Amino acid sequence: MEGLISTHYSQHRDELLAYASSRLGDTEEAKDLVQNTYLRLLTTDKMITEQTLPALAFAICRNLVNDYFRRRAFRYEYEHFLKGSGDGTVSIESVFNAADIIERMEHGLARIPENCRDIYRMHILGGMRVSEISAQTGEKYKTVENRLGQARRQLRIYLRAVV
Repeated sequence: MEGLISTHYSQHRDELLAYASSRLGDTEEAKDLVQNTYLRLLTTDKMITEQTLPALAFAICRNLVNDYFRRRAFRYEYEHFLKGSGDGTVSIESVFNAADIIERMEHGLARIPENCRDIYRMHILGGMRVSEISAQTGEKYKTVENRLGQARRQLRIYLRAVV
């Protein structure tokens, strides 16, 4: 399988790079994205054949581009929220409120069982999907999914009580 992906990389890397560059408008970011595409192909547990590889590579690249824009939009909204008044200064109250929420969230995480807390952090902070967490921890997919759901519920209940 690695030979198949290596051959595809050498023959089609520039095509994916052109696609990602045209969507992102940033060649360096596009190079990172294409590299991540092939890393995901190398670590996937899905069956890859010569017929499925081109579509799978493009789909992964397209999804990474969409994720990039989604993260950028979230970051823009958060920065806009922090700027508040729009005059370019960050108000002390908004910084305090963000820090206060993060502190309360950490207190809530401390109340969650360790196995659920680790999975929640891998998902939220690490940006990992349930399948990736399952592969890394060696636990069943459903177990990871249930623990993540349990952590979310408990954290939501705690934050409702304190915020």
